[in-house]
Amino acid sequence: MRVLLVGGGGRECALGRAITRHGHELLFGSLNPGLSRFGEYVPGEPEEVAHSHDVGLVVVGPEAPLAAGLVDRLTARGIPAFGPSAAAARLESSKIYTKSLAVRHRLPTARSQVLTRSDRTLPTEPWVVKMDGLAAGKGVWVPDTLAEMHAAVEAAFALQPDGSVLIEERLVGPELSVLGLSDGERVVMLPPARDHKRRFDGDLGPNTGGMGAVAPVAVPSGALVQCHDVLRRAVAGMAAEGCPFRGVLYGGFMLTADGPRLLEFNVRFGDPECQPLMALWDEDPVPWFLGAAQGRLPGERLLVRDAHACCVVVCGEGYPEGREEARIESLPDERADLLVDHAGTTLRDDGLWATGGRVLGITGVAAAPHLARSLAYQAAGEVSFRGASWRMDIGR
Repeated sequence: MRVLLVGGGGRECALGRAITRHGHELLFGSLNPGLSRFGEYVPGEPEEVAHSHDVGLVVVGPEAPLAAGLVDRLTARGIPAFGPSAAAARLESSKIYTKSLAVRHRLPTARSQVLTRSDRTLPTEPWVVKMDGLAAGKGVWVPDTLAEMHAAVEAAFALQPDGSVLIEERLVGPELSVLGLSDGERVVMLPPARDHKRRFDGDLGPNTGGMGAVAPVAVPSGALVQCHDVLRRAVAGMAAEGCPFRGVLYGGFMLTADGPRLLEFNVRFGDPECQPLMALWDEDPVPWFLGAAQGRLPGERLLVRDAHACCVVVCGEGYPEGREEARIESLPDERADLLVDHAGTTLRDDGLWATGGRVLGITGVAAAPHLARSLAYQAAGEVSFRGASWRMDIGR
């Protein structure tokens, strides 16, 4: 099948590899040099490219085009697209909408409060502050003091001057990413994963788009069952409200002493969770993507490798506050157990350049977690460009 991939980050590199691994033809509209290994660059609006190139499926990677209604426009033209409608994408584009859905359907989540420009009554202890709209995974502040909470609220309103801000009780425990494919009625789960959001070792520093991820994660079976139940109840609730969810639903959870609590929903594969998940997926993903788009998943269970995967993100100097460009002098060679996904690179006359905040995702795959980590970190050490850095505790 001819597949058009929308997006151009590390997540999309992993998706492109997984799609073409099983013989499908890939088109893409991003100038990401990593994608050129897997298919053909075709510029233009996705709807026009899909129509003029007889595309059988469009796979949408990032959240912004989903929230902007790309899937709706493709569907109106009879082109199957993997991803939710704009209405269903509100699960990510509006944290306030998600919180209200959780309350309506009794999904376990933190206590919360909506702040407006005219009403900023704050609790007497520091709560988490969240922008209501899309923020590329970085619109969340986790303050330690009341002063930091006040500052975070001001920062959120500055970024979203006409909107509202969500604050919620701070929960304690390890985080977990649980993703499932949905056709609007059923949900088929992927292995549990864990993202590392903070910039520096020990979960210190500012939130980022993600500094690394591992899968699968050892989780008490009861807790995982509860997380799966939340995703299924959310999909059932969306369907009951006349807004069926089709695509991949990503639940971010905190495993508290009182059980899993929903932190957020995303409506696409996480980046970098997608990289280890695609490395472990042991069958053709296209029938699953197409089945979700058409409202009929092809099975009840995904075929997944009996292995572990660890993705380490190599970023540029100054990330996430800023980005500096540097020529990439060397990269590790990709092989079956070591995958290199480009996230922020550009090909120029004099070679490959690091031009993004997150530059590369290096994923090791092995029989045990520590072996996967060792492969990823050894390969990260082979990356050479000015200012290259990464966390040393991914998956630890």
